[in-house]
Amino acid sequence: MPYLNWIPDTGLIHEVTQLLYIAKSAQISAIKEFGKNVIDPFAALFEMSGFEIDYTTWLNSETTRQAQKTLQNHIGDFHQNILGYSKDWTNKGVGNIIDLLSDKNKVIAEIKNKYNTISGGKLSDLYYSLEKQVSPKSSIYKGYTAFYVAIIPKKGDRYNKPFTPSDKDKGEKCPVNELIREIDGASFYSLVTGSDTALEDLFNVLPDVVKACSEDKYVIKDKKKLKEFFNLAYKL
Repeated sequence: MPYLNWIPDTGLIHEVTQLLYIAKSAQISAIKEFGKNVIDPFAALFEMSGFEIDYTTWLNSETTRQAQKTLQNHIGDFHQNILGYSKDWTNKGVGNIIDLLSDKNKVIAEIKNKYNTISGGKLSDLYYSLEKQVSPKSSIYKGYTAFYVAIIPKKGDRYNKPFTPSDKDKGEKCPVNELIREIDGASFYSLVTGSDTALEDLFNVLPDVVKACSEDKYVIKDKKKLKEFFNLAYKL
């Protein structure tokens, strides 16, 4: 039996292996290059005293934080790659104007890992970028629906609605366009795969995939606690 029925095991294993490699590389790099970026000595002082930790504990925490930052930058790519294996969907890769494309469904999408990946002031730039793709007569995606996808939504709600961020230059919200929409990660996974529980199913199988990819080196022992985080993120 495959891990999931909407992505081949080979694709899922490949993407998980890649992300594990990135995580390990980020950790090694953070330790090796520690101090190359300026460390805030005031923050370090107050963290050690205020959190009642010694230097070694602080150092481990700081290197983990730096590695985590690098890893999180790739989580959005992970979701983009995973969704790109779905039938009738194409992963446009890194550096393109759009991330995912389905000519059959007439959909294009920009994938972000978290609702605050893009600062509020730049959301209007994304809106106008998507508008250029679907609205002009000359666009090859004219008539397609463009989605701004936040895998982790702000309040855990499911939504699929017109994307109308504030345009600070104009002092008003971007105009409503039914072809330019914002959607949470769980809803978009459902839209792409046809399964209402696709994102949850992916999360549920990941500990087993991680274990298999690492040849039993990485065993997630606290699956129930981690699932609580998932439930909170998506109000389950």
